[in-house]
Amino acid sequence: MDVATIIGIFSSVSLLVISINMGVGLGAFVDLPSLLIVVGGTACATMINYPLRDCLNTFSILKNAFVTKTTAMADVITGFITFSAKARKEGLLSLENDISDVSDSFLQKGLQLTVDGLEPQAIVEILETEIAFQESRHRLGADIFQAMGAFAPAFGMLGTLIGLISMLQQMDDPAAIGPAMSVALVTTFYGAILANVVFVPISGKLRARSRSETMVKELIVQGILALCRGDNPRIIEQKLHAFIPPSARISAFRWRPGRAGAGQGARLRPLGHMAWGFPAPSRPVPCRKGTRPAVRPAACRFPRCSSWPIRCCDL
Repeated sequence: MDVATIIGIFSSVSLLVISINMGVGLGAFVDLPSLLIVVGGTACATMINYPLRDCLNTFSILKNAFVTKTTAMADVITGFITFSAKARKEGLLSLENDISDVSDSFLQKGLQLTVDGLEPQAIVEILETEIAFQESRHRLGADIFQAMGAFAPAFGMLGTLIGLISMLQQMDDPAAIGPAMSVALVTTFYGAILANVVFVPISGKLRARSRSETMVKELIVQGILALCRGDNPRIIEQKLHAFIPPSARISAFRWRPGRAGAGQGARLRPLGHMAWGFPAPSRPVPCRKGTRPAVRPAACRFPRCSSWPIRCCDL
């Protein structure tokens, strides 16, 4: 649920209602013929401008402005780190059992193509084609609302002209000029409200959603390409961190000391919990003396760290 969209629309309408009630009241701004001209005219012009099938999909497109499923880039990066570690240790075919546990369909498709043994260039072409057509579909939905935002004020002006013509026909009665002029301007009011509170902002929100989703998919494409090349998990993390702001770049390779065995020194363990079924990055924890953050030694003396699928020597 996108709270910002709901709060924005509700706040705009509330402020308008409060302002109107402080003046002449809501009754002066209610006119059914004006509403029919603006709403009906905007809907008819949209159907003329776009195919009927696209117009009927407007309601499903509108839902994306209020309810959307977002994928955190940090979780995707963490998943690729674990995939890479497992692939380097057991081979790419070992990832086949993990595909069904991934919720993102685009990532599932990329992993399946990788496991099937396609060439990296062929995989990139398939995924990039899907991204391109997804952007085209999203652009169409945003364009529909942008067009409705342009049609609504135009029909508001048209309704105002109709009201002015009716008013001029009653010039012999000066008492009727004021109310007729008021009704004529209400149509412009309806058109401006629908355009600037509903249609144009929703178009902008849909474009922002599309950019965010495309960015996640581009990150997945680069991660899949790195998996095919067999890149080191640390190298993959550095490459994919370029997609997120520096403040959100928390490395998964931060270590803290564990319990030491007799005569072995301190065993090193990674921090983090499980997210997407993979170890998630966490903030560094001070060492027991509290004098400095724990760091990994230059040479690892342990072939495998506790509860971690990556050997220290592979990092």
